[in-house]
Amino acid sequence: MTTLARPADRYSPLYFLASLGAGGTAVTFFLWLYFWIPHPGQSVPVFEDIAKALTNGPVYQKAMILAAMAGIIFFAYHNIRLLIWNLRQLSSFKKTDGYAQLRASNAETQLMAMPLTIAMTINVAFILGMVFVPGLWTVVEYLFPMAILAFTATGILALVQLGRFLGRVKTDGNFDWTANGSFAQMMPAFALSMVGVGLAAPGALSHVALTSGMGIMLATFFMMAALIVGLVALVLGIHSMLSHGAAAEAVPTILIVIPILTVLGILGMRVNHGLHVNFENHGTAAEVLMFLTKTYSVQILFALFGLEMLRRTGYVKRFLTGAGNSVGAYALVCPAVAFGVMTQFWINAGLVQSGLLEKFSVAYWILSGVAFAAQALAIWLVLHLNRRHFGKSEAIAVPAE
Repeated sequence: MTTLARPADRYSPLYFLASLGAGGTAVTFFLWLYFWIPHPGQSVPVFEDIAKALTNGPVYQKAMILAAMAGIIFFAYHNIRLLIWNLRQLSSFKKTDGYAQLRASNAETQLMAMPLTIAMTINVAFILGMVFVPGLWTVVEYLFPMAILAFTATGILALVQLGRFLGRVKTDGNFDWTANGSFAQMMPAFALSMVGVGLAAPGALSHVALTSGMGIMLATFFMMAALIVGLVALVLGIHSMLSHGAAAEAVPTILIVIPILTVLGILGMRVNHGLHVNFENHGTAAEVLMFLTKTYSVQILFALFGLEMLRRTGYVKRFLTGAGNSVGAYALVCPAVAFGVMTQFWINAGLVQSGLLEKFSVAYWILSGVAFAAQALAIWLVLHLNRRHFGKSEAIAVPAE
């Protein structure tokens, strides 16, 4: 006797990455507006800037704006929908033996995908407000303290989860080295960095010194926490892979360094901007260019390493185009998103601002093609994986009574 079930019916906390990837993809569309729409008077484009460009801009600019807005709405909807679905599923999952087994294994850090995704959704909500809510910037200084509280609460949740895991493995000593052949233990660093970049937004955008200062200091705390946790997990992961080989199903985690670097890179730029606006600490375009180039270079190296590991393990044929399904495949969305985002920043905030590249020139669009390719890959992965995991049913055996 058989019945039909979706892969997502076998729940794992890693399904939070489905929501996270959708949220990240929404951000890639916002960057079109951020870099290509004039927004005098504030550091980011808001509803009034977009409405003005839609009214007075050329046809191609209007088409770009409408496409960006459609992309933001579509992927933000999936981000929020899948976050709610995950929270409900996790609540039920906590009552099962599988949850107890998860909490007693290396995989306990998967639970940190929850604060990671919550932090992303708060960022997405802020983007929705900027793009679609008229007059938001007139009350934004009242919203920034609320954002700081929301991100801080999310960060505390992440720290509590991380402390619970570290306390268990440090006292019980039952960490399984043979099952650690990946960078899966960098999930906590990813979560802490996402909280940090959210806190850095009020630090950069607020013109109230106290609000900006609180955002900058809290963002710096989570940045340092992410760096420490990430470096330790990186060394441990490399040690396990060299000793026991890479875990084939967890190979996508090798690429997790890419989104962590993008998030920390944007965090650093936001902090520097806040220090410039509110505290008279002025950087140069050359310094920003070199900072972005160094970050981008490391991302390229890890992208090459990760792609080679995916090729050697046949991951694409097994879990993307073949019969197998792995929730860990959602970990491929974030590197695609992050690489495209960092490419946009490297081009616009680095090359253009330093005078090495003329904006909207032929060379500009050729280089931007890399960002478009990464964005297109992220879009395909989100849609393809959602179809495989949430829309596809497969036959499973049901024991006879």
